[in-house]
Amino acid sequence: MTGTVKVSLIVPCYNEQAALPVFYRETMKVLEGMDCAYEFIFVDDGSTDDTLSILRGFGGENEQVIYLSFSRNFGKEAAMYAGFSNASGDYVAVMDADMQDPPSLLPQMLEILRGGGYDSVATCRSTRQGEPKIRSWFAKRFYRIINKISDADIVDGARDFRLMRREMVQVIVSMGEYNRFSKGIFGWIGFRTYWLQYDNVERIAGETKWSFWRLFKYAVDGIINFSQVPLSIASWFGVLMTMCSFVILLVIIIRKLLMGDPVAGWASTMCVIIFIGGVQLFCLGIMGQYIAKTYMETKRRPHYIISESNKENIKVIE
Repeated sequence: MTGTVKVSLIVPCYNEQAALPVFYRETMKVLEGMDCAYEFIFVDDGSTDDTLSILRGFGGENEQVIYLSFSRNFGKEAAMYAGFSNASGDYVAVMDADMQDPPSLLPQMLEILRGGGYDSVATCRSTRQGEPKIRSWFAKRFYRIINKISDADIVDGARDFRLMRREMVQVIVSMGEYNRFSKGIFGWIGFRTYWLQYDNVERIAGETKWSFWRLFKYAVDGIINFSQVPLSIASWFGVLMTMCSFVILLVIIIRKLLMGDPVAGWASTMCVIIFIGGVQLFCLGIMGQYIAKTYMETKRRPHYIISESNKENIKVIE
């Protein structure tokens, strides 16, 4: 059914050949019952399976389906940015293709936005049932830390799945930083957000692309992108170790003057040297992360490169 407003659905895809047919079928059922026009924007993030072939099929049978295929794997953040940059709807949603973002929530999300009280409807899981306990523990610690040390307002269990007004999407696109952390961006830009909770849903097919190491790296990137606190910690470590060094030096001088006895043993000396050296390397590592991020920003490389699409006038390089 075609209404007076248009909804754009951005769907990042990376090796989702098993899940895509189910996602497309179920989402179409939901969209056909909504009073709105729609468009799909599938972004193939350099998949190595038959994801692109499936998207070509969707585009061939439905003119409301747009697919963008990257020249290589640029990551989910780049895929979402490509979708935001090419969406034309009055409302824009981001969804995963693995059905962990239930399409059945879309009508409720659109109704809330049309009520006029909010600019965005975001989703968060009310439970982490089915998720490994160690991953859940680290995830909770991450949300607690980043909310304390940054201006990014991120709810525990928040998903990328959200529906936003066009005005909010335009602000997101205007933030052209290369090192992107969308959960932080959504919170940092503000706007009135309604949080919609739902029970955790398992993937319908395929395997998760987010290993523990990738999630840890993603968390570190988020903290670095939205907080200068790690740099402050490194500075305070430097001050603390300098004070300790002066105290130790003073003790050695006094002992030499009063007792005429040099510091005995090399083991304690080596322990102090190794400890101080370790702290210095730790602090240099923190600064190195910030310098690396700055280095990538100054290069001004494109967020993504599109090698194939069924849409005209797309932003091939952004």
